[in-house]
Amino acid sequence: MTVMNINALSVILGAPLFEDLNLTISKGDRIGLVAANGCGKTTLLECLSGAFEPTNGNIVRARGLRVGYVAQYVPEHAYAQTLYDWVLNALPAEQAEFESWRVDVVLGDLSVPYELQHLPLRELSGGWQRTALLAAEWIKEPDVLLLDEPTNHLDLYRIGMLQDWLSRLPRDVAVVITSHDRAFLDATTNRTVFLRAESARVFSLPFTAARAALDDADAADQRRFANDLNKAQQLRRQAMKLKNIGINSGSDLLVTKTKQLNERAAKIEAAAKPAHQDRSAGDIKLANSGTNAKALVTLEDVPVETPDGRLLYKTGQKWILPGDRIVLLGANGAGKTQLVKMIQRALAENEGPVKCAPSVVHAYSDQHLSQFLNHHTPMSAVTGEFDIGDQRARSVLAGAGVQMQMQDTKIDALSGGQKARLAMLILRLKNPNFYLLDEPTNHLDIEGQEALESELIAHNVSCLLVSHDRSFLRSVGNRFWWINRKKLEEVESPELFLKGEIGGQ
Repeated sequence: MTVMNINALSVILGAPLFEDLNLTISKGDRIGLVAANGCGKTTLLECLSGAFEPTNGNIVRARGLRVGYVAQYVPEHAYAQTLYDWVLNALPAEQAEFESWRVDVVLGDLSVPYELQHLPLRELSGGWQRTALLAAEWIKEPDVLLLDEPTNHLDLYRIGMLQDWLSRLPRDVAVVITSHDRAFLDATTNRTVFLRAESARVFSLPFTAARAALDDADAADQRRFANDLNKAQQLRRQAMKLKNIGINSGSDLLVTKTKQLNERAAKIEAAAKPAHQDRSAGDIKLANSGTNAKALVTLEDVPVETPDGRLLYKTGQKWILPGDRIVLLGANGAGKTQLVKMIQRALAENEGPVKCAPSVVHAYSDQHLSQFLNHHTPMSAVTGEFDIGDQRARSVLAGAGVQMQMQDTKIDALSGGQKARLAMLILRLKNPNFYLLDEPTNHLDIEGQEALESELIAHNVSCLLVSHDRSFLRSVGNRFWWINRKKLEEVESPELFLKGEIGGQ
């Protein structure tokens, strides 16, 4: 049964985000909504929820349809409320007074620990804040659930639990998900919409299979376009021959035939449509200056501690060698970021228990992109740190997706995707031979993730990285360190860890 019909929907904000979108949402649909950063995914969800008015077209909803929209960000007024109260206040006042038990049921289904339920949202991690937003919408029993980047800030365990929770939803509830997490989309969706400015593509397949079908469809479009242009050129060549013959012979019939051939060619050219070309959000390129060192970093049973001095684990004897792409695995709070920061401090300050080769030139990016804190604009971030002229700085910024009008604005005004690409640009300009990357795919769209994967592999980059993106870490890693039971163990593959995390072990 159809619950929502989207007819010729368009949103134009200066330039079109998308036009003439037609889509039917039925009970039980699990739809993945895929597009590059800034191409209208969130705007479309807001249109579906009724929070945003489209430029053209309409949305027909089933009578009495309840739509739940889980946004990416926590509203400012929510931070002072406890998680429990935020969910309770989502109910109508009378229902909240007599049916508060519903909150306990929803929070239990989402496995929210009791000790977190009565803490203010401002004191909770981003992952628990997102869980609070989800609970506040689900308690209203929506018929359609809209999820905008639901895996942001979640560790692998919570991502697995969210997958399980979605799989247990009533079969008649429709779900629309925007996400850059390819493995999550494959696990939770059965239809995929590729949102495009001129024409969306819809496939009754999860992401990976739909992506292959999309590539085939685009290739067919490109062949069709080339064939149409070839037909038009052949007609024009025939017309030119007839024209010359007609002029020499004085035949009015041949002149008329020439005109007809040119008209047919013009119609074919006008109707021919080139294959879709994605609007790039900016290039991601890395550098690898190389080194002759046998070991870049040596860990001699180094203790890794919390900021207040509590021992988390010891590393044992470990080496990071040139060409190693080491993925650090472990649950949230196990100490992944602490180890990355410890190595970064050792490389920057040349002190501490970590031994580093003198030839190591490192580049570090943390999950919060805090390396930007000392810079006001993208231009100052580049020219303040590197000896390149203004013209060169503006050129490399534009190549990374930060266009001229944004280069002198505050970095806070950039989108998450632009900040992530700017971070990758700054890393490249350091010309390093060793990368420390803590959640590098945060805020990157799928195109950006795949570009980063390709750069790391193509340049045989040496790196230690942390990621909760299963597709990314599987593609990039050639060594895996697992923080397991207070020990740092090397394992052959991440699969045992991933299965344990998703199983909640």
